[in-house]
Amino acid sequence: MQVVQFSRFGPPAEVLEVVEAPEPDAPAAGEVLVDLLAAPINPSDLYTVGGSYGVRPPLPAVPGYEGVGAVAAVGDGVEHLRPGDRVLLTSAPGSWRSRVVLRAAPLVPLPPGDDLQLAMLGVNPPTALLLLEAYVPLEPGDWVMQNAANSGVGVALVALARTRGVRTVNVVRRESAAEQLRALGGDVVVVDGPKLRDRVHAAVREAGGDPERIRLGADAVAGRATGQLLRCLAPGATLVNYGGLSGEPAQMDARDLIFLETVVRGFWLVRWFQHASRAEQARVMGEVARLVADGTLRVPVAATYPLAEVHAACAHAAREGRDGKVLLVPG
Repeated sequence: MQVVQFSRFGPPAEVLEVVEAPEPDAPAAGEVLVDLLAAPINPSDLYTVGGSYGVRPPLPAVPGYEGVGAVAAVGDGVEHLRPGDRVLLTSAPGSWRSRVVLRAAPLVPLPPGDDLQLAMLGVNPPTALLLLEAYVPLEPGDWVMQNAANSGVGVALVALARTRGVRTVNVVRRESAAEQLRALGGDVVVVDGPKLRDRVHAAVREAGGDPERIRLGADAVAGRATGQLLRCLAPGATLVNYGGLSGEPAQMDARDLIFLETVVRGFWLVRWFQHASRAEQARVMGEVARLVADGTLRVPVAATYPLAEVHAACAHAAREGRDGKVLLVPG
């Protein structure tokens, strides 16, 4: 079987290798054998390979924080899963491999749905849901503003906000991305650039909203984008940074923090999983699984690549201007 691995940290093109590994043993009692169906390439995967993520796995390591697989065989005592069931693949031991033996107890069968969409269930949708729930008690008619709005989290946040009657202001870098996000239900979509605050507030008013109700900001970019987003928020709003796509430290003007009395927070899904109860995890994952399965949550897919073409896949995933996620599939 094929396994993608790296033995040192660095650029994916230099450190990732595809190796032929022995087939796993038959699943023992309480285990299942799972075949890969699809695994997305997220920024966190690329940061992990490069050694700049919040955790550095022991080497050699297999990348892949999420994915979906089909149960191929079950061990003795496993009654809640059957061959053919779809299950989520998690970061341990890494999803970028043809097949893997896993403990059955934490796995639950997924509802029927598109395999590519189910593969993207584990990271971006729960991040979007928790951004909406964990920081500000949003009410119907409130607004959330986000940058990198055509990202996986951004698209999920748009869909989830609509289910709650919350409206979204979405900042993107290109007009083509703006058109795509409007088609996906973004209430207000603006292209980043000069006088962002003036343009955002004018667009919100034109859409029948009140800029004083932009109560939450979601920042995936950092750098200057953090301060630009902050200036657009209502006084007393909360800004949550959950990514650093610019590769730069978040930059904010102290005067904006003081005079707008903005609350600035950070969010990391890994830490949430470490501290959330099993019941809370089940609630969040169950909600997003249902919405992915019924098509409410749907992320555009730019391309799929077989595992053997992981270098090309990572290059595509890192490319600025792509419209949709890049996924690895068997083959």
